[in-house]
Amino acid sequence: MSRIVEKYAELPKPLRKPLWQWWHRTMNKYDSENAANFMNYGYESLNGDPRLELVNGDETDRYCIQLYDHVVNRADVAGKKLLEVGSGRGGGASYITRYYKPESYVGMDISESSIDFCNEHYNVEGLSFKCGVAEKLPFEDNSFDFVVNVESARCYNDMQAFFNEVYRVLKPDGKLLLADMIYPKELEEFHARLDKSKFKKVHETNISKNVVAALEKDSERREHLIDTKAPRILRKSFKTFAGTLGTSRYNNFANGIFEYWSFVLEK
Repeated sequence: MSRIVEKYAELPKPLRKPLWQWWHRTMNKYDSENAANFMNYGYESLNGDPRLELVNGDETDRYCIQLYDHVVNRADVAGKKLLEVGSGRGGGASYITRYYKPESYVGMDISESSIDFCNEHYNVEGLSFKCGVAEKLPFEDNSFDFVVNVESARCYNDMQAFFNEVYRVLKPDGKLLLADMIYPKELEEFHARLDKSKFKKVHETNISKNVVAALEKDSERREHLIDTKAPRILRKSFKTFAGTLGTSRYNNFANGIFEYWSFVLEK
């Protein structure tokens, strides 16, 4: 199972959606109390930047929150309309809505169980959740000022269709704020897809070292959460998915087999 988790995005396309939905249902089953409301690999500043100030209830998720903050802090999202495609368990959507005060924030995910989970656990003004498919967004043209996408695009059946759809639902001069892991050999093709969608690259940066630093500092918390929540038979798979120290996913980041990039892209 851990091998399937590791190579999820390389599985045959018909298997990805049902497997992803099963994975979310399993997580929701074993963590109904919302102990793990983030699913990303995290971010740690390496440049001596001021430490992000968080309220006490958010401190546990610091490194995952810092990735979302890195994704949005180059953009002026206050008072704007935001869509997150692939919002997962909703932690990032909650953080951005509470701290950055957009006019509205829609978290969209393919997993119905995750949307049910988010609607049950979050009560934040301006925040809502909706089930939908990334390659066919259920929104009108020119609906959003920003689209957020974190660790999700590489898993889609048709990444080009996703970029085209984001371009469609963004307002003129709207921006896609994206962070994802990419094999170095796939980076050129990734750029070509963005260019084909007519996006202008405003900013891009390789944050692989920041992600590795975050995983190192957050590994103990992740392992403890998995050991106390997941059944023994699934713990190895969950730890691979979480990128804890010693797993193939962590090693791939640390050794440069996998890279992690962030982008600001303008319509």
